[in-house]
Amino acid sequence: MTPSLRVKIIAVCNKKIAQKGEAVGLSFYAFFKNKNENPELLMEAATWWIKTQQLDHFEKALKIKKMVE
Repeated sequence: MTPSLRVKIIAVCNKKIAQKGEAVGLSFYAFFKNKNENPELLMEAATWWIKTQQLDHFEKALKIKKMVE
């Protein structure tokens, strides 16, 4: 995982946890805007989430943050 994706994931997880609490869930799409502005980064996140970690579509933000840290 690239450092830029790692930073982005942690920032989004922190924001979601602050907004909705520690039980909030998210998918890897939460790290991207509705427009596909960076397909390479999206594929990197999808590959890490689906192939490497074999995560479900929705996971707890706290779990993802701990995995990335």
